Amino acid sequence: MSLAAHLEKTGLSLVEEQLEHPTVTGIARGDLDVAVFRSWLEQDYLFLLDYVRVFSRLAWQAPDAHLGDLVDLAHATFHDELELHRSLSAEFGADLAGAKKGPACAAYTAFLLDSAASYAEGLAALYPCMWGYSTLGRRLAENPPAEPRYRRWVDTYADPGFAELTRRIAQMIDEAGGDRERSEVLFLEGMRHEIAFWDVPL
Repeated sequence: MSLAAHLEKTGLSLVEEQLEHPTVTGIARGDLDVAVFRSWLEQDYLFLLDYVRVFSRLAWQAPDAHLGDLVDLAHATFHDELELHRSLSAEFGADLAGAKKGPACAAYTAFLLDSAASYAEGLAALYPCMWGYSTLGRRLAENPPAEPRYRRWVDTYADPGFAELTRRIAQMIDEAGGDRERSEVLFLEGMRHEIAFWDVPL
C-alpha cells in the first residue's frame, strides 16, 4: 500500500467524526446557523491565506517535476477557493478584512507552516485538508442540501477538479519518500486540527 493510501485509510474514522460534527451536519441539512457559518468563513479565509504560504514554502523545496503542481495549488487556492469565500462572505455578511484568528485557526496554521520546513513532512501535514475536504465534499454531495449557498459550498469540494488536485498531492507524498511513521504522526495531527476547526469562535 502506498504511503498516501495508508494515510487515507488511517484517517477514514476521523472523516466520519467530522461528518457527525454539528457544523458539518448543519451544512448537510442546509440549516446551519448563519452566525456559525459566517464565523467559519472568516476563520477559513485566514487559514487559506496561510495555506497558500505553505504551498509556496513547499514549492521552493520541490523537485522540478512538481514545482508547477505546487504553484498551481497555490494559485487555485488564492484565486478560486478564496474567491468562493469572498462571494459567500458577501452573502453571509462575514467581515473578512476585520477577522482575527481564533485558537483553532492559529494552532492549525502554525502547525502547517512549521511542518512545511521539510518537504516530505509538509506534504503529509497538509494532506488532511486536501483529502479531507475532497472526501467530505463527495460524501455530502450524495445528498446535497437544498439551501443554494450551502449547496455551492458542497459542490466546490465535490468537484472532480478538486479531487484531481488531491490526487496530485497524493502522488507527491508517495514520490517524496518520507518516513512512514513520522508522516502518519503529522497526518493524524492535521486531522485532529481539521476536527477542531469546526468549533468556530462566536
